[in-house]
Amino acid sequence: MSKDCSLNRANVYLIRVVDFPSSHTIGQARCTNFRARIYNETNLDSSLAQTRQGNCPRTAGSGDNNLAPLDLQTPTTFENNYYKNLVNRRGLLHSDQQLFNGGSTDSIVMTYSSNPNTFNSDFVAAMIKMGDIKPLTGTNGEIRKNCRRRNSKLSTA
Repeated sequence: MSKDCSLNRANVYLIRVVDFPSSHTIGQARCTNFRARIYNETNLDSSLAQTRQGNCPRTAGSGDNNLAPLDLQTPTTFENNYYKNLVNRRGLLHSDQQLFNGGSTDSIVMTYSSNPNTFNSDFVAAMIKMGDIKPLTGTNGEIRKNCRRRNSKLSTA
């Protein structure tokens, strides 16, 4: 395999890694999923942290189910604002902000934040690719009771 081919595969992989979370451009997160970020992390816009702290108390068990939109500006619109938020340190979830935090995916986030057509076409391609995944069925697979562990031989789903 040529070096160019392996680099191209790595780039395609990174694009998919950055594309899949873009569904976070719509939806909400529970306080329990972003509490640590808004109180402890420094790569977060301070005004967003302050806004979210108003509905998500520091104490675990208090307000855990309170919801906040993943995208404060356009919470019900599917577009590339998600990536603009990441560039401006306004990703609500820790895992989202890691896509733009001085690493190998920063350039893709920058491209998506400034080019909605590239974002849209890459997202469509990633979703089609994911739709082509063939799940294991029957005796070839299992529905796990705990996604992190295989079911015991005696248990049934």
